[in-house]
Amino acid sequence: MKPGSKLLAVALLFLGLVLVNYLASSIPARLDATADSIYSLSNGTNAMLAKIEEPVTLELYFSKDASGLPIAYKNYAARVEEMLRQYVRASRGKVSLQVINPRPDTPEEEKATAAGLTPQVSQQGGEQFFFGLVVTQADQQKTIPAFTPQREQFLEYDLSKLVYAVQQFDKPKLGLLTSLPLQGTSPQEMQMMMMMRQQPQPSQFVVNEWEQAFEIERVEPSATELPSGLDLLVIAHPQNLSEPLLFAIDQFLLGGKPVFLALDPSSQHFKRQSNPQQMMMGGGPQNVSSDLPTLLNAYGIQYDAQKVVGDLENATQVQTGGGGIARLPIWISLRQENFNSTALATAQLNSAMFIEPGSLSATAGSTLTFTPLIETSEQAGTVEAMMLQFAQPEDVSRQITPSGRKTIAALVTGKFKSAFPNGAPKPEKPADDAAKSDDSDAAAKAKEPEPPAAPHLTESKDSSTLFVIADTDWLFDDYSLRKYNFFGQTAAEPFNDNLALAANTVEFLGGSQDLISIRGKGTSLRPFTVVRKMEAEAQKRYQEKLTAVDAELSQLAADLSKLQGETTTGNRLVATPEMAKRIEEFQKQQAAKRGERREIRRALREDIDRLENRLLIINLLATPVLVGAFGLWFHRRRKQ
Repeated sequence: MKPGSKLLAVALLFLGLVLVNYLASSIPARLDATADSIYSLSNGTNAMLAKIEEPVTLELYFSKDASGLPIAYKNYAARVEEMLRQYVRASRGKVSLQVINPRPDTPEEEKATAAGLTPQVSQQGGEQFFFGLVVTQADQQKTIPAFTPQREQFLEYDLSKLVYAVQQFDKPKLGLLTSLPLQGTSPQEMQMMMMMRQQPQPSQFVVNEWEQAFEIERVEPSATELPSGLDLLVIAHPQNLSEPLLFAIDQFLLGGKPVFLALDPSSQHFKRQSNPQQMMMGGGPQNVSSDLPTLLNAYGIQYDAQKVVGDLENATQVQTGGGGIARLPIWISLRQENFNSTALATAQLNSAMFIEPGSLSATAGSTLTFTPLIETSEQAGTVEAMMLQFAQPEDVSRQITPSGRKTIAALVTGKFKSAFPNGAPKPEKPADDAAKSDDSDAAAKAKEPEPPAAPHLTESKDSSTLFVIADTDWLFDDYSLRKYNFFGQTAAEPFNDNLALAANTVEFLGGSQDLISIRGKGTSLRPFTVVRKMEAEAQKRYQEKLTAVDAELSQLAADLSKLQGETTTGNRLVATPEMAKRIEEFQKQQAAKRGERREIRRALREDIDRLENRLLIINLLATPVLVGAFGLWFHRRRKQ
């Protein structure tokens, strides 16, 4: 073959490789072989993208040229960009993507700052870099100010939520049904209170958080129906709800709208308002417990409004009447390990406090999905709420017998069965109606046929979502914030994640059903489980030897220090030949034991190093061996 032909063949081969890569990247089909399908869009995201009417623009800002940029951010940026390109492909032309590198002192950097993106600082070089997203539709704009690899498992949810939010021109409507003073004095009530020279009450901070994303409409406990147009219903410590209102709540949930339900076996708010003399006489405090047995029984949820959960391991330290400090197990301070790490509402939480909460569980045989979100430790048990009225912290601890983990909050999803299978309850008639009617009228009415029942749902249309939590005190500022005066304004500093729990949950429930169906996925950083198992087995096999050698080394070091201390008096050397010989022997023994310890530690990694070398050889030889095998096969086929 002539040299020119060889060069042409090489050039054609290179061109062929480029074309193959281009065609492969252009093919819409993808194969995701990861365990959690982290590179595939969920059905909820695809359904949400299919409903887009107006074009949506995605602008990904990433300062890829910043010096000292951590490799984790570079890898995560590639992961985010690939995920966004999937949104573009799945949207069928409704979503477009722009990847922007905002270099310092450029219009791109000014644009990123104007959009509200937050610059981050690289740990090595100290240089600022941008890594955020701007989503725009018409004149609506939403942002993720700064991506972080720690939230990778919720990447799809965060992106889908942003694309969904930019299409919403009005705030969703939240109905608030509660007997607690969570919502402050309304403007109408405030005018009346000012005329009566009364001090208006501010809202709890949790309501202020909800008002940032929702339009809140109050629902009175005495109502017989829910306001129209609600997107989400929050029920907190319900008291004396009528049957028609319970029916309205049931139909609201079965219609696919989410419900946030907070019950309490022992409300601190109402306990503080109760009359001590009445409690001393056994009358008991009023409205302290709340329950909705009609709905909970139909939905397969077990909850005892007379029992309080105590956790001996997560008891909160409180100040006693005598000025001392004691652990109160019915005031539960939970930590990160007590939250569901895969649920969107709780995965990022680190702490929360619950005051005399109850517990929840699924009824045996329930067809609904019951997902615990917040659980106690194994050292938890229950105690009768009535036994806590005058009990001291140490008395409460003695009353609790640990019986395993207890669920304080759960997410219940699926097709719910109606608590009113026969339709709306008939309105109650006053007792004197019958006395006012004549016998003839009663007979005539008896002959009249009953009007047909209004249409109602006996089962959820699709999937319904109910968040239920067995405590209400966590919604109050007293158990989540430290307040202080800052230049005449009230400022607050959270000391736990109670507010975040309330905001996350309501924001999660208030999204579309497509968003609710999206679950957290794994991360692209997969643990090498084989190596972990090998390390654990090796540690178990050699730990006793290593512990014994370390103990001998410690003893030798102590003996040597003692002996060396005896060789000097003041600043004068008084060591005898025998002492010098013993010091030399100790030093030799130390060197031998250190060598023995090195051998044990080397044995700990022997199998792992062998596996590493084997994989390295396979990686080096796999490609040339496969290419050589293909060449031999092709050569034989050509000869034939």
